[in-house]
Amino acid sequence: MPGNMSRWLVLLALASCATAPSTDLAPGENPAQGSTEANLWMVMDRVETQLQTSGQVVRDPALDAYLSEIVCRLEPEHCRNIRIYVVDVPHFNASMAPNGVMQVWTGLLLRTDNEAQLAFVLSHELAHYVRRHSLQRWIDVQNKVNAASIFALVTSAAGIGYAGDIGALAALASIMAFSRDQEREADALGLQRAVEAGYDPYEGARIWRALRAEQAASETSARFVFLSTHPGVDERIRTLEAAAGAVPETGDRTLATGRLAVVTAPYLDEWLGDELTRGAYGESEMLLARLLERGSEPSLIQFYRGELYRRRGAPADLDRAVSAYEAAIAADPTAARAYRGLGQVLIRQGDDVRARAALGRYVELAPDAPDRLMIEEQIRRPR
Repeated sequence: MPGNMSRWLVLLALASCATAPSTDLAPGENPAQGSTEANLWMVMDRVETQLQTSGQVVRDPALDAYLSEIVCRLEPEHCRNIRIYVVDVPHFNASMAPNGVMQVWTGLLLRTDNEAQLAFVLSHELAHYVRRHSLQRWIDVQNKVNAASIFALVTSAAGIGYAGDIGALAALASIMAFSRDQEREADALGLQRAVEAGYDPYEGARIWRALRAEQAASETSARFVFLSTHPGVDERIRTLEAAAGAVPETGDRTLATGRLAVVTAPYLDEWLGDELTRGAYGESEMLLARLLERGSEPSLIQFYRGELYRRRGAPADLDRAVSAYEAAIAADPTAARAYRGLGQVLIRQGDDVRARAALGRYVELAPDAPDRLMIEEQIRRPR
């Protein structure tokens, strides 16, 4: 973690014991100068400055405007004080800093089936912000743990693999995990705000069910950052479903699935490539299955299914890879990369005739590909 951030966190930890304000954050409210809350905001202001130059922020006015519109529907009185950053990290996560900085990670945008699901996640984080939960949790930690211990926790947690102060934020989130009561409160207020904004109340539980299914398919014990700081998934699903059932039926529930798909479509290829770099193939397999059900660009999704199976290489994965690549080609006969992947797998299976044909087709479709010379050598090489 960068030295400047470390010093800020230690200074904040050394602040005298304090109590959190008992009222919600008012629109446009600034903390009293010299207060623990003001110090916390100063730290987050520094983090925001470093985030802006981190190289991990997705710069897209259309995407930013879309997310801002959702936030303003959910919290119209607070939205003018909230700065939204789409951060290029392939994990499911959103967070809300006490100074009004909202992070939305690309892995979240990839996993939300519709605008309602995205709105429920954002509304949950906005509830933490309005209720000052981060401040309450920080003061609780500060009053119980000495500064050296907090510093050690932050610096060790920063090794989770994200760059710079984005890692520090994730580390801080893991240390300052909200209490169960705060989570319940954020769920209740988030559901209320989302329903008032016109979103289908059942979508809140559906996104949690999808995440739980992904986690169940994981080959490792690692958990999503979002899940690691949000306890009680089964309880949350039951509570959200019960609350949704108590909402009166209306005819104006908004999903706006098409809008979410349109603003994220330019990034689907890139984000899927980033997803596979995680190496969490069981989770990615579940995600790709959901994307196919969603109807998102079937040739592209099938290509990445082929890539997943080719890379994982478990028993029967090569056959699965062949089927996926062939499905990608059937959906789009000009899908050059699918021919390349198919050829590589067929080589491993010893099917030289079909492999050469597939690789030859790849070269025809992508004559300017940077790996063309290597592929042509593979075609000529006797086996």
